[in-house]
Amino acid sequence: MTAAPTAQPRTERRHIAIIPCRWGASRFPGKPLAPLGDKPLLWHVHKRCMEATRLDGVLVATDDERIEAVCRELGIECMRTREHLTGTDRVAECAERVSADAYINVQGDEPFIAPTAIDAVSDALHHLTVGTLAVNAYTELDDAGAVLDHNVVKVVLGTGGNALMFSRQPIPYPRGARPTYLRQLGLYGFTGEALRQFRQLPQGPLERTEGVEMLRFIEHGYGVRMLPVADEGVAVDTPEDLTRAFKLLSNRVDEHDDAARSISQAASARR
Repeated sequence: MTAAPTAQPRTERRHIAIIPCRWGASRFPGKPLAPLGDKPLLWHVHKRCMEATRLDGVLVATDDERIEAVCRELGIECMRTREHLTGTDRVAECAERVSADAYINVQGDEPFIAPTAIDAVSDALHHLTVGTLAVNAYTELDDAGAVLDHNVVKVVLGTGGNALMFSRQPIPYPRGARPTYLRQLGLYGFTGEALRQFRQLPQGPLERTEGVEMLRFIEHGYGVRMLPVADEGVAVDTPEDLTRAFKLLSNRVDEHDDAARSISQAASARR
């Protein structure tokens, strides 16, 4: 049972990242607090956001008291919200209480999201055309297993760079030559007005079927600008993904340690 969010004074910021986190994910309950190394998953996402250079603030948005308590222990700014259908609905509630020029929704299951990708989405919000209400990052898929994985959302683009369709199925269908498959990342950018519009729109049949919130804009005739970014990480949708993420984190720590030793040895040799 969750308590009603307490009223908070409205503050002014320019571009902020909001990390929506909920406890009851059907595929992985308690995922935001699942340990990755010696820190919970949400800490890693928050750290990536803090490394971005274009943000004026980062906060976690949750309706769960356990997540809120851990954020307090870790010194992470947290906003308690009501229960919501999607992470973007949760971000939209935060936008009603924290004024900013733009809001970057960084999903809490992207522990390796590149800070440069967050900055790129922030910058792209300054260049949206009329009728386009969101920026969504994507990257190419080169793993056949990921193409078939229903936890990985695929996207196809129009010639202008906007999304035509999102699906958990492999799209487009490879009737002829093998297509290039694109993975939607859990990284979105909105203005406050776009978030207000999002909350006013009802979920359509495609969004309800696929479970992909950006389809809400597309079903109602609005554009979602897709932005290509570099991504070499792992999105954590299941406990098995967390195991893969731990291996990747361990490899990165080992590489960092090797580099540090090499620098130290080179410095010693020069003395």
